Amino acid sequence: MIADPSSVLLDGPWEHRFVAANGARFHVADLGDGPLVLLLHGFPEFWWAWRHQLLALADAGYRACALDLRGVGASDKPPGGYDGWTVTRDVSGVIRSLGQERAVVVGHGVGGYLAWSLPSFDPAVSAAIGSVGMPHPLVARRMIARSLGRTGPQGYLTPRLRPWTKARELATDPRVVDDVLREWASPRSAWPSAEESERYAAAQTIPFAAHASAEYHRWLVRSQAWPDAFRYARRVSAPVPVPALLVRGADDPGVGAAEMGASTSLVQGGATTAVIREAGHFPHEEAPARFNRALLTWLDGLA
Repeated sequence: MIADPSSVLLDGPWEHRFVAANGARFHVADLGDGPLVLLLHGFPEFWWAWRHQLLALADAGYRACALDLRGVGASDKPPGGYDGWTVTRDVSGVIRSLGQERAVVVGHGVGGYLAWSLPSFDPAVSAAIGSVGMPHPLVARRMIARSLGRTGPQGYLTPRLRPWTKARELATDPRVVDDVLREWASPRSAWPSAEESERYAAAQTIPFAAHASAEYHRWLVRSQAWPDAFRYARRVSAPVPVPALLVRGADDPGVGAAEMGASTSLVQGGATTAVIREAGHFPHEEAPARFNRALLTWLDGLA
């Protein structure tokens, strides 16, 4: 069954809004008043991945906005623009369209890659950044290079590179999404539930969403060799000038302490690390209470 983009506009205390940025229209779930914290999901999720954080941040006095990235959920799904350059500019444009000059940007997976990149592309909008399960882009390039040709979680990027095939599987077989979630989650977290797995699988059936999901990962691998990717790497090579929070699940099978540790040396504005026990690659969903404590402690320290 093919889902409609409106199917991800799930009810809750948040407000669903649409904003224009970088030539496209983006969906955000918006809750609370105060300093803006923009939340960027990873694969194979959409804005709903941050539902626990929306509530916790709003209760703590922040304005929390969870974004559907380009091509995902209820946001526009253009045929191209899934490179790091374009999507990072999407993020800075969304911040301004939300009426804010600066924001704390927290991302998971691909969203974390964008959070890392934002201070180099648009330092004026970057108050601080948080990355969940994703090291600094320079460290990630080395990690991705090692993953090519491997199987299991350490090689999770490779199958998504096959033209059309993986996108078709994502859109037609819910077991593909469930397998990814369970393979990358901690066996100790009892996550995902059947409802969560079904919601993420259904979101991949929205027309063109699976294609976009595959394109993000294809660009990450193309970043090993394409000229524009080398320019991208040079752009993000300067030390990050703003405070950064680096979070990983203790049982993350693909991103370890070495990668996150190497990333701290690339932060000039002060790096804070947090390891969430009994969580894998999705600590914000697998252990939301522990994750929220780490996030709010860091945010309050910034203030």
